Amino acid sequence: MLRRMPPSLRRALLSSASPHYGGVHVRNPSLSPSQALLPQWRRQASVASPSAPTPPPPPPPSPPRGPSRLGEGGPTVSSLNPAEVAKFAALAETWWDSNGPFKPLHLMNPTRLSFIRSTLCRHFRRDPYSSKPFEGLKVIDVGCGGGILSEPLARMGATVTAIDAVDKNITIASIHAASDPTTASIEYCCTTAEALVKEKRMFDAVISLEVIEHVANPLEFCESLSALTVPNGVTVVSTINRSMRAYATAIVAAEYILRWLPRGTHEWSKLVTPEELSLMLQKASVSVEEMAGFVYNPSLSDDISVNYIAFGVKSEMPSSNGT
Repeated sequence: MLRRMPPSLRRALLSSASPHYGGVHVRNPSLSPSQALLPQWRRQASVASPSAPTPPPPPPPSPPRGPSRLGEGGPTVSSLNPAEVAKFAALAETWWDSNGPFKPLHLMNPTRLSFIRSTLCRHFRRDPYSSKPFEGLKVIDVGCGGGILSEPLARMGATVTAIDAVDKNITIASIHAASDPTTASIEYCCTTAEALVKEKRMFDAVISLEVIEHVANPLEFCESLSALTVPNGVTVVSTINRSMRAYATAIVAAEYILRWLPRGTHEWSKLVTPEELSLMLQKASVSVEEMAGFVYNPSLSDDISVNYIAFGVKSEMPSSNGT
């Protein structure tokens, strides 16, 4: 099920705000009661006990306060986080191992693609049952990793540019894509969104999945995504909610119990709530019109308490913020 963002909900998000991400007003995070881990995770953990005691995960820290983490100078200032780049460079060769560290992304990928196909086809008035519904659309995958999203987008007919700050990721993605004529045309580049803004590149659809929680400046990153989007074009962002349930599932379970991800892959204080994401995109002239959560099967859901994805449309005219 997809969650439409009616005007009343957008107004509610705007009216329930207080300072958080430099210049964008967001609600102070209220922590929901800790919830039990999903039953299937409990079952798997019971048969996969480590031989040595596993150190407990760190408690969730308080959300960042005080001076903004954001730099000056607008969307051309890099939001790159060198520590995060190094973290993912170490995992680059495992991108296409569906049982490796990126297993959660492989599990979510069909569901993420279903949301993207549905929303883009509706917005651009394409036939969702066509074998190539995105033919003629210029799409960029920002933070493409090994190309697990870029390749199916190309197979659906899009002209795909895919960028990542990790050179190893681009090498792995290029080699993998070259083995299939339908994906060999993907333009892979080791660069950043901010660098492409300087080059004045623009796309019909800008997609960035599971990236914003790893950047240094979330607001400036959203401004860069907007700057890459043509007027009335589409911006799609997915991430993890900063909630106690997300801490229990995406960090404690995924990193410490199931060991799907290396410990330290996600920092709870860097996660972004749906309200914060909506407000940052709004400031960048992108109006969030639809939002959905992922639950494990995985499938789309109205539950956005852990993983969620947002679909937004860039306004026809620039906002007063200059984006």
